Amino acid sequence: MTRLLYRKIALSLLLFITITPLLAQYPNIMISSRDTPEEPSIAIDPAYPDRIIAGANLQAYFYSSDGGSTWGNGLLQSSVYGVWGDPCLVVDTLGYCYYFHLSNPPAGNWIDRIVCQRSTDGGLTWNDGTAFGLNGNKQQDKEWAVVDRATNNIYVSWTEFDNYGSTDTTDSTRILFVRSTDQGLTWSEPKRLSRQAGNCVDSDSTVEGAVPAIGPEGQVYVAWSGPSGIMFDRSSDRGQTWLPEDIFVSDMPGGWDFNIPGIMRCNGQPVTCCDISNGPHRGNIYVNWSDQRNGETDTDIWLSRSTDGGDSWSAPIRVNNDPPGKQQFFTWMTVDQATGYLWVVFYDRRNYYDISTDVYIALSRDGGESFTNFKISESPFLPSYYIFFGDYNNISAHNNIVRPIWTRLDNDTLSVWTAIIDSVNTDIPDLSPAIVSEQESYPNPFSDQTYYAFKLHRRALVNLDVVDIFGRKVAGILNNQWLDAGKFIRQFNPAGNDLPSGVYYFRLRTGDKEQQRKIVYLGK
Repeated sequence: MTRLLYRKIALSLLLFITITPLLAQYPNIMISSRDTPEEPSIAIDPAYPDRIIAGANLQAYFYSSDGGSTWGNGLLQSSVYGVWGDPCLVVDTLGYCYYFHLSNPPAGNWIDRIVCQRSTDGGLTWNDGTAFGLNGNKQQDKEWAVVDRATNNIYVSWTEFDNYGSTDTTDSTRILFVRSTDQGLTWSEPKRLSRQAGNCVDSDSTVEGAVPAIGPEGQVYVAWSGPSGIMFDRSSDRGQTWLPEDIFVSDMPGGWDFNIPGIMRCNGQPVTCCDISNGPHRGNIYVNWSDQRNGETDTDIWLSRSTDGGDSWSAPIRVNNDPPGKQQFFTWMTVDQATGYLWVVFYDRRNYYDISTDVYIALSRDGGESFTNFKISESPFLPSYYIFFGDYNNISAHNNIVRPIWTRLDNDTLSVWTAIIDSVNTDIPDLSPAIVSEQESYPNPFSDQTYYAFKLHRRALVNLDVVDIFGRKVAGILNNQWLDAGKFIRQFNPAGNDLPSGVYYFRLRTGDKEQQRKIVYLGK
């Protein structure tokens, strides 16, 4: 959130056309609109899942004792170190809550260290904090933390700037790491992880996005983005020593700093997680990011995974399952360590022709092999290029209790929200295959109208479009609509679409499967 160089982009808004959204079956809860919150973080206490903490720029904290249905709030204060955003919240097995953020000390320099403040009462009150990373006048930025629940060690990684925003080639950035073995009271000396330095511009060639993860045997994993793409490092002794050379994960065509219409700035920096559940994918390491390898108008969400401790990585797997051509951005990922499921939250514009924005989740139950996508926001919102949205959203999950957190804008007012996603009160989408069958269209050929019939074996999130022979959508019939098991008939009348005669296709998509059926339009 500290990038100083904002780039102006020209917005050309198309005619405002929306597809009437289906009411979300996941209740949306506004956490707060106090003090223009953005860039939120959230954490479920696995020992007491009804207890949830959250934070937002610049110094907001939130707490809930009823699973996120209602929230209290306050403004974080630190008399010694000050508070300057980039919130990251985690919880240990003792029930201690930790709020990491940047500094703005009364005696010192702006963002000259990383601060950790602790709460022992579920986020109602916070101590004055401890700090680490102070290195003269250098700036410390973009921190993230993780708790090893086997030891309660806390690990933090971040970016150190020689001179924030500098274009001088003698100034550089590096990824640093510390740990605490006493619940955040003291911190180790920082260790440098990134072998290749980045510049200080706070853009594609700056090393940023370091998010630590814990392995099954207490390994510590960190990936970040920079001039060579996404790089990875690991420690096999709880953060004391690291690899002599970084491992390449993936390129990031277009870089991690890119333009999204209506967003002041947007980054696709990576998020690292590891499956330490007792499920079949235990030990898998996942890195999730977004980039514009498919073009500036087609930002996508990606995942790469390693099954050998980070030595090798899969080719990027596309997480969003919509047709090409729409924007998905601001991704964050978590692994539910009770189930091994991957949960990815992101902004999504697949349903609109303007900058209207929904919030989606992608769920994988098969170790990242495939994802089902479903909308969780009850209504879209319109962001504004002139109102800062922060640099990330966040998500937390435990035993099928899932709490995403995101920022939205309504009437120039920012607010942060969550959704109540529980296996006990909602249908988490199934990933079983072969759910669509018995297709037919009639009459075919047709000149007036035609009907498409299909059958679902189970409840599913359905998209039904008419596309031309090049796969381009010419009409939408069902758009991310939940349908129960059964047989369905939908009508298509081309008269209102001004279509020429020719060959078209009904395209039916259900997250894990797509089918097409040819139709011939004879013209008016």
